[in-house]
Amino acid sequence: MFIFAPAMQYLFPNDFIFGTSTAAAQIETAFEHDWQGVRAKDGAVFERTTDHELRMKEDAAIIAALAPHYRMGLQWSRLQRHPLALLDETAVKQYVDFLEDLAARNVKVMMVLHHFTNPIWFAKMGGWEKDANRVYWIDFAQKVVDTFGKYVSHWNTFNEPNVYATFGWITGDFPPFKNNPVTAAVVVKNMGKAHDVVYDYIKKKYPYQPVGISLNTVVFHPENMLGWFPARLGDWWFMEWVPRHFEKMDFFGMSYYARLPHDPLPITSMDHRKKLEALGRPYDDMWEYYPEGLRVCMERYWKKYQKPIIITENGVADESDQLRQRAIVDYAKVVHQALQDGIDVRGYFWWSTWDNFEWHLGPNKKFGLYGCDWETKERTPKASAAVFAQLAHLKFVETETEIESMV
Repeated sequence: MFIFAPAMQYLFPNDFIFGTSTAAAQIETAFEHDWQGVRAKDGAVFERTTDHELRMKEDAAIIAALAPHYRMGLQWSRLQRHPLALLDETAVKQYVDFLEDLAARNVKVMMVLHHFTNPIWFAKMGGWEKDANRVYWIDFAQKVVDTFGKYVSHWNTFNEPNVYATFGWITGDFPPFKNNPVTAAVVVKNMGKAHDVVYDYIKKKYPYQPVGISLNTVVFHPENMLGWFPARLGDWWFMEWVPRHFEKMDFFGMSYYARLPHDPLPITSMDHRKKLEALGRPYDDMWEYYPEGLRVCMERYWKKYQKPIIITENGVADESDQLRQRAIVDYAKVVHQALQDGIDVRGYFWWSTWDNFEWHLGPNKKFGLYGCDWETKERTPKASAAVFAQLAHLKFVETETEIESMV
């Protein structure tokens, strides 16, 4: 038989960063950006999302209750209505009020300067496909630094450029919905050049604010010989080639969600749940659940760059919230062990603060610690919110240890 011994306690350093994360476009009503009007796979139209712009005071209280740090972005299309224009005064004031509210609640901010969406005017000019267009985002980013920099502790120039380029120009799931790997590579190169310029600008103005990107990391796993080549190709592009263009950094930011089996096509719980069950693999509502993969990816990039690591996104798609409660503990143990083993992990952000519009999949994929009623927009804490808040504010988790009894 088994008995439960006293709980094991996993303590984190006092200066370890815990936070939650959102993206402006996924929580604010769409404003003249290239995702506006896109119909997601669940049938929802990317327009009104969670009304964050109408609930900023309420949302600031939720954010502060969950963690002392918050990773967020600003809607480029709402702030800058035309190429090289001054930032819109009304939008600036609303964001400043929100950031001051967070500061009053002792919440520190990691600011993301590009999180997938672009103004329609930028997209019509050819977006990131054209090298000449870099100057427009650089101008916007510099104005954001000038206007909001005093409220920021850390920066992400780009969120997951490997996802952005792959889904926009290879799989065709994101705007501009193309299938051209050569153009995808051009997009990455142009973003990388823009990153370098803005990195230098931030460091000149705020030398003590760390700057990096967020790279999406995946464990590409072949299930058989047929899966070996596509898994290796995906790993090379996603995990090696793209990050090569963003190596000017103070920390390596990485998101992690899943291991991706190949046989030869990717196996997900969205499309191949029975295959995962046949393999005996746990899964959330989108992918295989494999917390150990976070350690695999951390170790890979720690060895490669020897730069501090911040987990900029991690979470599970889980409508039931049962797996999410377990996942918070499972992932915290992985990060804690990495610290014990000498990997310089500085922070960890949970995705997401509340349920939002999950890009091309729509609002039926639930990542939030708070629920958001899609009709009323009311936020409601899930059981996982209390689990994460304890970890984030008190810097520890407890787990029961199962021991086989001799009786």
